[in-house]
Amino acid sequence: MKRMAIFISGRGSNMENIVRQVKRGKIRAEAGLVFSDKPGAPGLKKAKAFGVETAGLERSAFESKELFEKAILEILKSRRIDFIVLAGYMKIVGPVLIRAYPGKILNIHPALLPSFKGAHAIRDAFDYGSRVTGVTVHFVDEQVDHGPIILQEAVTIGLRDRLPAVEKKIHAAEYRLYPRAIELLVSGKLKIKGRKVLIRS
Repeated sequence: MKRMAIFISGRGSNMENIVRQVKRGKIRAEAGLVFSDKPGAPGLKKAKAFGVETAGLERSAFESKELFEKAILEILKSRRIDFIVLAGYMKIVGPVLIRAYPGKILNIHPALLPSFKGAHAIRDAFDYGSRVTGVTVHFVDEQVDHGPIILQEAVTIGLRDRLPAVEKKIHAAEYRLYPRAIELLVSGKLKIKGRKVLIRS
């Protein structure tokens, strides 16, 4: 069974949902590690409560991003990690990890890419006045919020919706979509062809 590392920076709500789906057999992979760039992240305590091994490293402890990622890579190798799932990880993944795990790093973004890239996508779509936003799961490449798209789900912004209501809708869509995409990856049904992702039946 393939082993995944889940990367977080904060509360780890998506991580918690993913681990629950693993335990329910909806994702046929092992949660081998939860890693955070913030050793005090609340999500690490949640992971430990699930019985998942955790690790944390601060970027500031290393002279360069390359050395930081090399240290992460050593941790991943020691835990026999097969692929990486970014779940609220607020660092940009660099070449060291991308080249070590080509086509094996997933990210979830709270908008319909390529619209509203960046760290504040939900608020950006809301402030722009969009009537439709959504969620995107994509492969990670060396550009931010850019890699080949795996799955998307649209979310309607109602005329009377406030920002907290939109955030709630987005999170609900994330909890549905991310486990599906992860299971497609571990079952070998995804193939990257240029900018497109083919899903085998």
